[in-house]
Amino acid sequence: MPFVAALSEHPVPAVAVGAAVGDVVERLGSAPDVAVLFVTPHHVGALEDIAAAVQTLLDPTAFIGATAVAVLVGDRGVEDGPGLALWAGRLAGTVTPVHLTADQTEDGWHLDGLAGEALDRAGSLVLVADPFTFPVSEVLERLRSSHPDLPVIGGLASAARGPGGNRLVIGGRVATHGAVGLVLDAAATPSTVVSQGCRPIGQPFTVTDAERQIVKELAGRPALERLMETVEALDPIDRALAAQGLLCGIVIDERNLDHGRGDFLVRGLIGADRDAGALAVAGEVPIGATIQFQVRDAATAGEDLTALLAGQEASGALVFTCNGRGTDMFGDAHHDATIVHGLLGGAVAGMFCAGEVGPIAGRNALHGFTASMALFR
Repeated sequence: MPFVAALSEHPVPAVAVGAAVGDVVERLGSAPDVAVLFVTPHHVGALEDIAAAVQTLLDPTAFIGATAVAVLVGDRGVEDGPGLALWAGRLAGTVTPVHLTADQTEDGWHLDGLAGEALDRAGSLVLVADPFTFPVSEVLERLRSSHPDLPVIGGLASAARGPGGNRLVIGGRVATHGAVGLVLDAAATPSTVVSQGCRPIGQPFTVTDAERQIVKELAGRPALERLMETVEALDPIDRALAAQGLLCGIVIDERNLDHGRGDFLVRGLIGADRDAGALAVAGEVPIGATIQFQVRDAATAGEDLTALLAGQEASGALVFTCNGRGTDMFGDAHHDATIVHGLLGGAVAGMFCAGEVGPIAGRNALHGFTASMALFR
């Protein structure tokens, strides 16, 4: 088999990494083209030894990893206890590991590690970043200008609540800042699936007046009025969901007149001004854009993930799911792992993230409450 995934829940780091590496070597052999490691906070203090052991014993060509509040392998999610997830595979093309760093200057962010021939001929980029030391949204904007057709999939390390707490792995080394990634050429590039777990309500509206994050008018009337009319027209079930929290879906490709699943970049509604009739959105909304209000609940999120994976095929999958999903959303730590593994089979591994990266309608973005996946054939 070209990909394998191994999980150890043993609390002793040396035992956990030995078991996971041994499992991978037994089923795949040594010296794979790529290896990805995810560990829970229980193993943060021993990560240097863990990373060195993986590099030495498994000897992968490209090796990255990160710490996360929870991990998943196969149909199992590990939220509350120690977990070490190791995913490895053999690829048809080439893969280059990269360590990206960012320093804020008076002129903006200075980025290192993005340039090079590997990126210029890349088919995709798998990116795992520390949210406190790496400006993911700014980097995605820069890549949109320099490499507009490059899909980026990944997530943010989630094992810490402040700078210096997360760990990233690049080769046998451990870093406390920046981002690590896998630059994959076209032959090795996975397909991507991004499940935002939402469904639209009401009708779409054209934004006729807005200023950055403030939407003032929808189809010529105050935006708050349009929202209230939409909610009042809902059935009792959807009205109850709307009361728990509403979102704004922004159409990415205006050339597509029939807006459906995967066409919206979903952002939260974070405020309203009754006097001005305006809405505040957690993201910039340009004049002329089409939006449609959205709701999210556990059932919708599960249905969305299932629908997007239906008909997909993969021998291996990397899953970057939100740390707000799992038990918090579904009452089940294994929810996303069960669906992904059940529909795809193969080697499935991943992490619970503090933000997920993935393309919607061809546009890379940073998401929340999302499951972003790289599917390898």
